[in-house]
Amino acid sequence: MPRGLEAIDPAFRKLLRPDSRLRKIAGGMKFTEGTVWWGRKRRLIWSDIPNNRLMQWTENDGASVFREPSGNSNGNTIDQDANLLTCETSGRCVTMTDSRGNVRTLVDRYQGKRLNSPNDIVVKSDGSVWFTDPDYGVLDPDLGHRKPREVDGNYVYRYEPSNGRLNVVVDDFQKPNGIAFSPDEKVLYVGDTGRTHDDKRGNHHLRAFTVAGGRLTRSRVFALIEPHVPDGLRVDASGNVFVTAGDGVQVFNPKGDMIGKIKTPEVAANCAFGGRGYSTLFIAATSSVWAIDLATTGAVRS
Repeated sequence: MPRGLEAIDPAFRKLLRPDSRLRKIAGGMKFTEGTVWWGRKRRLIWSDIPNNRLMQWTENDGASVFREPSGNSNGNTIDQDANLLTCETSGRCVTMTDSRGNVRTLVDRYQGKRLNSPNDIVVKSDGSVWFTDPDYGVLDPDLGHRKPREVDGNYVYRYEPSNGRLNVVVDDFQKPNGIAFSPDEKVLYVGDTGRTHDDKRGNHHLRAFTVAGGRLTRSRVFALIEPHVPDGLRVDASGNVFVTAGDGVQVFNPKGDMIGKIKTPEVAANCAFGGRGYSTLFIAATSSVWAIDLATTGAVRS
């Protein structure tokens, strides 16, 4: 097994290629997050939160600044029209960037109140936008907006672009964070990172929900994450869940059993499938971004 890869179950080896090796594609940042592959532009986008900028990487040109300032951007995703959707920590909103670079606010209020600090985001095949909104932007003056919260809780939202409706789909998280659908969209995974501000009683698990139209039912704990907390996550075409954590990317099968790890030199915060055939996993790990070619592909292609 190559250095940095740990097989806990033989199923993990089937996800690897003979040449699967971690390689560093960018460094020198303060805290990387929000990796997403923008297929139409053939590039990786990610956030460098403290530096208040969005970064980009292409195979030919390497890493460069995509946009700054970025509202201390965090999570990113691509919608069905190939627009970039971005969660802004200090901006307290979700923005949309079209293929020409035009930016507009998609949503920033719930029942007339400013959001806390949108964190991570995913788009369902019906066009609905699902995102998490913990209070990190309220708690961290260096990354946030330095203003009191207006929304009482830390919620998971569903937004309908067609009519502008924003609904709370889960209201009992300590700090909802990473979010992703299963390949058939029958399950939604959401991480709870309450431990970041309460080491003894804070949650550090990944929850799974059954998706029933625009509602979520049958909440259950899918996996307990050690060390650190479950940050950004992605799902491959076979339903395996790739969760960033303190030691890198922890990989779980659809039943919630850990099958292996992709260990990174620094704490990992997000990951995304992309590149040719969507078989490269890009990993945001504190000051750097890493890539590894796999024998599996991402469930979502953008």
